Amino acid sequence: MLLNQNNLNSLVKNILRVVLFTALIATNTLKSFSQSPWIALGKKPSTLALEQGFLTFDADDFNLKLVRSSQTVAGLRPKTVKDFDFVPSDSLKVRSSDGLYHLGDINLKLRIGDDLTWKSYSTAAKRNPVKNLSVPNVLAAADLSQTLAADFPLALKRFWEMKAGKLVLRFELTNKTTQNIEIGALGIPMIFDNILEGRTLEQTHAKNVFYDPYIGKDAGYLQVTRLSGHAPSLIVTPLGKTPFEAYNPLNDDKTPRGIAFEGFYEWMVYSKVYAENEWKGVEQWNTPTSIVLKPGEIKTYGLQFILSGTAKDIENTLIENRKPVAMSVPGYVLPKDVDAKLFINYHKKIKSINIYPLNSLTVKSIGSTKNGWKSYSVKGNYSGRVRLSITYANGLIQTINYKVIEPESEVIASYGNFLITKQWFDKADNIFKRNPSVITYDYEKQQQVIQDNRAWIAGLSDEGGAGSWLGAMMKQLVHPEKAEIDKLKQFVDTVMFGRIQLKDGPQKYGVRKSLFYYAPDSLPKETYFKDINFKTWSAWPKKEADNLGRSYNYPHVAAAHWVMYRLARNHQGLVEEKSWKQYLIDAAETGLAMVNIAPYYAQFGQMEGTIFYLILTDLKNEGLTLEAEKLEGEMKKRANHWRSLDYPFGSEMPWDSTGQEEVYVWSNYFGYQDKAKVTLDAILAYMPVVPHWAYNGNARRYWDFLYGGKLMRIERMIHHYGSALNAIPVLMDYRKNPDDFYLLRTGYGGLMGSISNITKDGFAPAAFHAYPSTLKNDGITGDYGSGFFGYAVNTSSYILKHKEFGWLIFGGNLTENRNIIRVKLTTAAKSSIYVAPAGLWITLDAGTIDELTYNTVNGEIRLSLSKADEYTNNAVIRISQPAKVNGVGKYSLKDKSIGERGAYEVKLSNEISSEVILLR
Repeated sequence: MLLNQNNLNSLVKNILRVVLFTALIATNTLKSFSQSPWIALGKKPSTLALEQGFLTFDADDFNLKLVRSSQTVAGLRPKTVKDFDFVPSDSLKVRSSDGLYHLGDINLKLRIGDDLTWKSYSTAAKRNPVKNLSVPNVLAAADLSQTLAADFPLALKRFWEMKAGKLVLRFELTNKTTQNIEIGALGIPMIFDNILEGRTLEQTHAKNVFYDPYIGKDAGYLQVTRLSGHAPSLIVTPLGKTPFEAYNPLNDDKTPRGIAFEGFYEWMVYSKVYAENEWKGVEQWNTPTSIVLKPGEIKTYGLQFILSGTAKDIENTLIENRKPVAMSVPGYVLPKDVDAKLFINYHKKIKSINIYPLNSLTVKSIGSTKNGWKSYSVKGNYSGRVRLSITYANGLIQTINYKVIEPESEVIASYGNFLITKQWFDKADNIFKRNPSVITYDYEKQQQVIQDNRAWIAGLSDEGGAGSWLGAMMKQLVHPEKAEIDKLKQFVDTVMFGRIQLKDGPQKYGVRKSLFYYAPDSLPKETYFKDINFKTWSAWPKKEADNLGRSYNYPHVAAAHWVMYRLARNHQGLVEEKSWKQYLIDAAETGLAMVNIAPYYAQFGQMEGTIFYLILTDLKNEGLTLEAEKLEGEMKKRANHWRSLDYPFGSEMPWDSTGQEEVYVWSNYFGYQDKAKVTLDAILAYMPVVPHWAYNGNARRYWDFLYGGKLMRIERMIHHYGSALNAIPVLMDYRKNPDDFYLLRTGYGGLMGSISNITKDGFAPAAFHAYPSTLKNDGITGDYGSGFFGYAVNTSSYILKHKEFGWLIFGGNLTENRNIIRVKLTTAAKSSIYVAPAGLWITLDAGTIDELTYNTVNGEIRLSLSKADEYTNNAVIRISQPAKVNGVGKYSLKDKSIGERGAYEVKLSNEISSEVILLR
């Protein structure tokens, strides 16, 4: 793929975009990597006294290396892998100054007696050498008083030791005064090597890690996974009573932060003082607590470091180490009309289960499995965040965070209505010509965003500006509404195809970067709002806004054309039926334009790149052979390029989590299974499975609040669009491997996470803020639509028989009567279902499935199809068998033949549901 001057200019500007926008980060994120990554640290001599040398230990699974002067970790290397370290040992010298955290540090906020003033203490604040202690059967021990302020009222000792073959970090706190001391905050910094700066993709996948929390009190843990997804992983768990109460960003750490570094966090054991001050008024994941130490009283807190395999092995490793493990089906985002199940594995009895808010869930015991998993039915009663607290007989407390939502169909209906009413922009707009359209919305101000100093936000392109109209289009794929479609057709036929996308000329099908731009010298003075600072690089001039070179803008437009094709082709009266072919061709031509007009970034996987696979599939189904061959040929060139790379999912960012979606889809399509596996492994490394709705299936993302959010900062994002997009390849791979329960749980977590933040009235934010000081939706819609694309094309129900848990359903409710399994679908679309024992995937282009029954003896499947409506007379059914299951033959519809489009067409009744039978 060749670069012309325009592409080169665009490339340079996008690189500047990454670097310069980092400088807009709030002060708590420090400086950008504009020169050296360590420019902010200065050049003063090390205060960790590295010249005193190091201590090295054989710690069973690890080679442990400590800085002699501080006894903080300089290296934590697993013995199973060469040249790999879980901690940032490569940056030890430049991170040796005062105020930079290392594994082994501790933060405390204390008050003495009746004093109302909290005082903060940290072993990282001033790097004076600690006092070495000689303690039998301990790797290393230290008195930390010398590295703390003179008025520190506790005796504080730290121990590195082995317990039951596991490496342990333990702190011992003693009240050495004659008064009570309240510990209002206790945090243990978790410092692992997630600093990607200065490394290539190959190096980051070999050297770096990401880590995610399960903020679950005594059952909580931190999972540290390599970017490659390969073994080993690391699990940090409590030793005794060291609850994981909160997860706090260490924004005072001086390590520069930006696109290539998310920042570090601390494991909070107590957090009351934060809840009363920095986090005041914000509902936390767990109840903030403190503890009072009486004179002479001693308290011990510790963490274990457990080596595991890949992310898939983490739960089994926890069970082997006698830690509580929870699994919820279908996950932790729970629609009200779904009958969920919760399974708990722990060797101690459950003493009590409490729910907050009261009665928000109904939880009932339904016995135990053959291997001792405790089983419960779970039903959501009230929408919102819910905390389930389990107290075990030994006093351990485990918390599980659910998010209860309205039934999926209601969530999606509210979303569509909000987009077409609140976000429908149809005001006079003579300069920028954006009307009519669905435009970005500020929920906090309850108004449309028609100007922003980030041109794309108000300019209807890029992810942050196209997100709303893309979501509105994709909503019609899930549940079409005539009134909404009529408005969207106006938008597609005028603003989208003609303004955002060129409708004619030598660069026809090219897509502009923005319709909104900043040109104060050529436009009337009153054009721009005076309260917005347009003196930023992101306030693009018209020339930059008109640039066609950003490939990431093309999938949005292609998806809109494709949805219009689907509506015209599969329904009557929603869109003129004769137009279906042109819409499909326009969709295909948009894909071809992407690789020809925007070649540089087209070499990378695109967010929503799955759309080109869907377009190609429909071109083939429609017999448009020439168009299909052209599109397939261009996509294969891209896939061949990815095949030549070790890690084929780069992007305009130094590291990204959205290109993997399309890379997997095309690698799988062209039979490049080695690259498909590399890609899937990487996805599973940054898409955790934990008992918490916010993190379960949440594909890692931490910079898009800068580009698509209102509150702009580097921060772990909760269910940004990456969750749903990455769920596409994960669930696609599950359909090939129906025995891999972990894949289903991961993908479904991302799928449902993508709609978890939609409010009851239908507002969909860019993401939810993870910082404990915020824990709420972002204020604007931003780039949410890309995530809804992932939901819309991937929503499905899944039936399986688990070896331990029996028959389960994701996306429905299931009843079992002897050899008949009956499923009532609860998804909004009700258009697809996967039957795992048969390896069978059933999808409908038109019509909906009300119920499915599966005969476990002869494999017969009966579909009950909803009756016809005004716009849908026929069901269009496709069946495929992505998994080859032993003893299962090829399925077909009884008494039906496949039509010319490669699908079965079934006439729907106007009076009653229609039944079709699938036999093998």
